[in-house]
Amino acid sequence: MGRELAITVYLILFNILFNLFKLFPSQDRLAFVLSFGDNASYLYEALKKRDDQKAAFLCTTEKSVSGLKDYPDANVIQFQNKNISGTLRSIYWLATSRKIILDNYYGFLAGIQFKENTECIQIWHAAGAIKRFGIRDASVEGRSLKAQKRFLSVYEKFHKIAVGSRAMEDIFREAFALSGDQFLRTGLPRTDLFFNELKQNGIKKQLLHDNPDLKDKELILYAPTYRDHQLDQFELELDLGKLQNELGAGYAVILKLHPALKGTVHYEEEYPGFVYNYSFHHDVNDLMLIVDYLITDYSSIPYEFALLDKPMIFYPYDLKEYTDQRGLWDNYAALIPGPVVYSTEEIISVIRNQSFEWKRQQEFKTKWNEFHQGNSSEKLISYLLDNKHQTGTGEG
Repeated sequence: MGRELAITVYLILFNILFNLFKLFPSQDRLAFVLSFGDNASYLYEALKKRDDQKAAFLCTTEKSVSGLKDYPDANVIQFQNKNISGTLRSIYWLATSRKIILDNYYGFLAGIQFKENTECIQIWHAAGAIKRFGIRDASVEGRSLKAQKRFLSVYEKFHKIAVGSRAMEDIFREAFALSGDQFLRTGLPRTDLFFNELKQNGIKKQLLHDNPDLKDKELILYAPTYRDHQLDQFELELDLGKLQNELGAGYAVILKLHPALKGTVHYEEEYPGFVYNYSFHHDVNDLMLIVDYLITDYSSIPYEFALLDKPMIFYPYDLKEYTDQRGLWDNYAALIPGPVVYSTEEIISVIRNQSFEWKRQQEFKTKWNEFHQGNSSEKLISYLLDNKHQTGTGEG
């Protein structure tokens, strides 16, 4: 009850401010609302090529701010509750810009109505999905009818959605209760990294310069999905000691856990020279470039990791419980392109025997990265500035 009341009050206040700013004339400019930093730099670079600076990056998290740290000329506005000035400026941009680009679910959309000439484009933050989201998230059923109507009101604001594949279109139709064909087959901006060898080499060189201990080792990236109940009581479901003893000094594990989890820093201290905790810094896309293996469960990371043609292991140690609580888009084995294991011993066996499923992984890569060709940023910016978009293919 208290949560719903707080949300209602917030939306009323937001709507009042938004309607006040709507009294100002619309301007032909772009407002990017970002939670994640991985799209930001590619969008800015594509804009700069067009010599078009009529854009603002409304950053709702520190992660999205850091994604533009190397671009001092970018118009970055901190759209955060504690930053009152930045929040007011952000609402003004939302109310007066012709195009709004989002990378996440933003509840404030439920309480506003854009001007008729405004277009809202969702670029999301995942190229594919194993776990359900939107109205198909199993946890939504436990929310009030008022909350469910609010979710739908947000999804109705998406005039267009950028996608990397037809397969993802099908998921968005279900997740957001879409009835029309409103997809931009541009691909997702951040995937441009995986086609840019020069940029990749620069990132790898910097990461290995910052941590020379990682050189000449087989690196395993462990990136499990965040579970709601783990926030205060997190225990790693991976026997790091056994991995170290069995695989030996030629290997190392890079942990990429949710930064909100408490009590995770000790792993690096317990296993010096073998475990490196990168949970609190570095974009996961950067880490993907230097590792040799990925171990994950229900994350969307594999959809982009597949572009690197490196082996993946899937470790859904709580498959039944997670499926019941959150829901998956299909039978787990049908969704993933690699060996499924349920213990550290099985992980060791797969790595030792190189028991990977390369044919399935190639099929997975092709299916989910259909429109990713290394120029997704430019195609999206072309649509935003010129309204040029070819819907039948990934080309624009």
